[in-house]
Amino acid sequence: MIHAQPATLDEVQAFVCAHQKVLPRGGGTKPVLSTPSAGVAPLDLSHLTGILEYEPAEYTFTALAGTRLDTVSRLLSEHGQCLPFDPPLAGRGATLGGTVAAGLSGPGRYQFGGVRDFVLGLRYIDGEGRLIKGGSKVVKNAAGYDLPKLMVGSLGQFGVLVELTFKVLPQPEAAVTAFQHFSQLDEALQSIYRLAMSPLDPNAVDLEVETAEQGADAKPGTGYRLVVRLTGLASALPARLDHLKALLDQPAVAMELLRGSEENQLWERVREMDWVPSGWALVKIPLTPRRIPDLESALAGMQSTRRYSAGGQLLWMATPDPIHVLHDQLFNHGFSGLVVFGPPGLTRLGVRIGAGFEGLVKTALDPSDRFVKV
Repeated sequence: MIHAQPATLDEVQAFVCAHQKVLPRGGGTKPVLSTPSAGVAPLDLSHLTGILEYEPAEYTFTALAGTRLDTVSRLLSEHGQCLPFDPPLAGRGATLGGTVAAGLSGPGRYQFGGVRDFVLGLRYIDGEGRLIKGGSKVVKNAAGYDLPKLMVGSLGQFGVLVELTFKVLPQPEAAVTAFQHFSQLDEALQSIYRLAMSPLDPNAVDLEVETAEQGADAKPGTGYRLVVRLTGLASALPARLDHLKALLDQPAVAMELLRGSEENQLWERVREMDWVPSGWALVKIPLTPRRIPDLESALAGMQSTRRYSAGGQLLWMATPDPIHVLHDQLFNHGFSGLVVFGPPGLTRLGVRIGAGFEGLVKTALDPSDRFVKV
């Protein structure tokens, strides 16, 4: 019997071998990435769940790919540990496998690195139904083909992720978030550069493009709000805040602070993408801080809500406009994008950076072309 929602590795292998075209999916939190086209069999891994190993003293755990992020977070929290890259959409039901396949990280990426920096090892099923192992279950350097990193952001093109090993870190003792408003983009970017060069080591540095109104009546940017989160020892935060104030160098505009449960709720809202208006598309656009002015100019005519994250290394953009319009704008200005929420169809926008290398990996890992090319 072929199970459409396999709960064991054998059942996953049987499903792959029984279908010509397969699209793996996890919790369904990113429908545009997990909705199959005609003739493609959806492989629902939401029943392939369970934490197989957890060694708090070693700061590692191994779990099946369909395991929900919130399940993992609760277990880690009991031992004072966490996934510090703040994986998005945990509260909506996102899974470990889906997070790795989509390559999504949250605001903590600024300090600790993204999901690719925390995946130690994995097992996946290839197009021939074989179970393949890559990486390790311990924190060490290993020679050879780095399969875990190749699978991050692969969107299920190379194989079906079935088991993952992550390293984790201790939860911070305390946190505080500071807000600084800027009327000019250049002033905000100068502060981001100073933060990047300083020893302050913020946990998160986001830049919100402020609008006259939110939601459907949002108008082009009227200013910028820099959001800086500091985490660590409670005793060290006051001195670090003083250092932050000196770095921002905005004596005419008071720096706002947020602590406690309200501070936690703010970042929960960011991780869950609750700031995205209902029915709008959400697109992830990688870039560098120095390219932000060019991107702002390119997007000036579009209705959108924009949040630059990871110190300006990527943009989360929500828009109600047709997605092909954004595709054209990004392509014309040399940017790429990944649709996270939105209508089925276009998922990769703009230029396809690294398409040649991706094609070589696809040929090497899935020569039978079993998995859908995205």
